[in-house]
Amino acid sequence: MLKMEGITKSFPGTLALNNVNLNVREGEVMALLGENGAGKSTLMKVLTGIYERDSGTVILDGREVAYTNPKQAQEDGIVFIHQELNLIPHMKVYENVFLGREVKKKNGLLDREYMIKRTMELLETVKMNLNPQQDIRTLSVAQQQMVEITKALSMDTKVIVMDEPTGALPDEEVGSLFEIIRELKKQNKCIVYISHRLKEVFEICDRATILRDGCLIAEKDVSELTQDTLISMMVGRTLDEQFPHVDVTPGETILSVKNLGNAYVRDVSFELRKGEILGVTGLVGAGRTELAKTLSGVFPWTSGTVAIKGRNVSLRSTKQAINNGIYYMTEDRKGNGLVMQLDVRANATLSSLEKISSPWTGVNGKKERRTVGEYIERLNIRTPTMFQIIKNLSGGNQQKVILAKALMTEPEVLILDEPTRGIDVGAKKEIYTLINRLKERGKAIIMISSEMPEILGMCDRILVMNEGRLKGELSRHEASQEKIMEKIIN
Repeated sequence: MLKMEGITKSFPGTLALNNVNLNVREGEVMALLGENGAGKSTLMKVLTGIYERDSGTVILDGREVAYTNPKQAQEDGIVFIHQELNLIPHMKVYENVFLGREVKKKNGLLDREYMIKRTMELLETVKMNLNPQQDIRTLSVAQQQMVEITKALSMDTKVIVMDEPTGALPDEEVGSLFEIIRELKKQNKCIVYISHRLKEVFEICDRATILRDGCLIAEKDVSELTQDTLISMMVGRTLDEQFPHVDVTPGETILSVKNLGNAYVRDVSFELRKGEILGVTGLVGAGRTELAKTLSGVFPWTSGTVAIKGRNVSLRSTKQAINNGIYYMTEDRKGNGLVMQLDVRANATLSSLEKISSPWTGVNGKKERRTVGEYIERLNIRTPTMFQIIKNLSGGNQQKVILAKALMTEPEVLILDEPTRGIDVGAKKEIYTLINRLKERGKAIIMISSEMPEILGMCDRILVMNEGRLKGELSRHEASQEKIMEKIIN
């Protein structure tokens, strides 16, 4: 159905794609894989007419095509469902499905009856029980994703490109999305599936195209691949130890939490020592992030105590938490962690402006630039300049900027909420190495993750939560996925 052959695209000083091929058959899911910067997005932008290719051909359903804008590609049956969904929250489901392609009656008025009926039919084809007249803002993220797919089907789509479709979905809703993808396969739709979650590739994809540094590395049946060989092809090296744990003898108790409770967590008690990574795990809704937000002053607690180095503290705001040595690195880097329109320099210093300012002269620009430059070097943040707009950086480098922002406050306790979400395997290894360096320097770290192998691989002790309660604690040596699940359900 889709053949991209010999695609080359360069920008000033950069060869983004070098003679790349992509072949997608009817009724299959093709994984498009590679680290950030491998060329995946550039290839899809060439396909949909955002970028003009320097050389190569694109053949859709036996016919050579060359689009100059995404609307042309869309009209030809190629639809790109972006990671950030393009829906208007205050409009209804059917209005979003037909947005820009509204159907009118002969008298020029909108044919709402037809659009509602047609939306219902399309929803039924993917077995979605949604009311076409429901407002988008009332839907879950998973349901909104289904609306995007319905919108794609309304255009008589041949090829659907899905960019990180499960990035914002809780685990229990991923299965629903996969059911719909399987339904689309039965309808002979072609799906290009871009994801950093390799487990999903083996679950839902038929074949994989792997890019590295703008070059085609391989096109393989997924059945021929293992996770290790896939990672090796993506990063150009073997990751012998995916989770590089380092042994550090823990020091003094930094954080002591006793019988902590509020509307989100109940009767939680634990201690955290210097040079230790304490994992917090549990199913979605277990109260992991709520615990982090309680400890960082976002949610006030109504019972219990929190002590830092033996001194009881009252944390009623994030500023109070930072001043007392607790920093929370949010799971939502784009929504809450970064200001995407600002540059690297401004984002890195947002939480520590007092350290580079004086009440009389304001921000000391020279000190700010020197400090940010040191962290760019120390954390190996890949950016052409500290004045680069943050949204232009890869996910892994954005995450490093948030880490720089946290470290500039000189915290005693660092709470990392999903620290590697949405970043590629190579960048993950770098983040793990940085976390280990902090541990070796005596930082006390709480790591929250929904990826069980990450928790088992990186943490010294693991707290298991369910429904806001602490269900148990496991040491690194006794912990396993089975034992964690036992704690959750018992």
